[in-house]
Amino acid sequence: MSQEVIDQIAAYLTSNIPIVPISQGAEAVVFTTNVHPYEPINAKTSPNDQSTKTKYVIKYRPHKKYRHPSIDRALTKHRTLGESKILAKLSQLPGLHVPKLIATDVYNGCIWIEFLGEDLPDSFGFSNLKNYLWMHASDPYCDDVKKTLIKVGHQIGLLHWNDYCHGDLTTSNVVLHQDNGHWEPYLIDFGLGSTSTLVEDKGVDLYVLERAIISTHSRFAAKYNEWIMQGFRSVYEDEGKKGQQKMKDILKRFEEVRLRGRKRSMLG
Repeated sequence: MSQEVIDQIAAYLTSNIPIVPISQGAEAVVFTTNVHPYEPINAKTSPNDQSTKTKYVIKYRPHKKYRHPSIDRALTKHRTLGESKILAKLSQLPGLHVPKLIATDVYNGCIWIEFLGEDLPDSFGFSNLKNYLWMHASDPYCDDVKKTLIKVGHQIGLLHWNDYCHGDLTTSNVVLHQDNGHWEPYLIDFGLGSTSTLVEDKGVDLYVLERAIISTHSRFAAKYNEWIMQGFRSVYEDEGKKGQQKMKDILKRFEEVRLRGRKRSMLG
């Protein structure tokens, strides 16, 4: 993460708000802070201050020098507003786990959301699904992994059943949060999310996640993807004949997307 980007967000937030960078993508950088956007700022607060246990996430879209300033401002506003709207809507859906939206500044490309996840043991790092599966590589088919992946599939099923698509459904964009000793999956990063009734979009979502698991956990991918699809199907099966028909349509398109992906791989 470049110092220039860190300086940008620091200048925007003012020096009294401590930030800790945790990840960087093509479009945005993500920080944690222990300062709420609507609470008075304590000048003595620091990232290591243990008196403030509550964390928040700041997702910031930095300026892109290769774009014309007016185009950059318009895109930043549009994408930040779009992601904020989707998060706000998804948080109202029963049973669907997404981080709560706290504040949005669409003009400066900044979103504040609740912090989710836990520290994993043995230096595996942050508890996204990718790291969680690596942590269980010595016992990949244990009951805990099975239950967790079924829950992941159930969350995706709820998302699709309500006609939303993620757009970048990878194992890094599923965060696991401890709840009464059990891992609960939360879907994060809806920068490419959208409302969609198209089976194509839902099939692509499933394919992207399947490929992500194959690429990082290839030895166990077949069983992992099977458990995810078990959870996914359960959402549609619970909706009776209408749900089962929609599920058949999505799975048919999912297979077509798979075939297209294989052809692209063969042709290079």
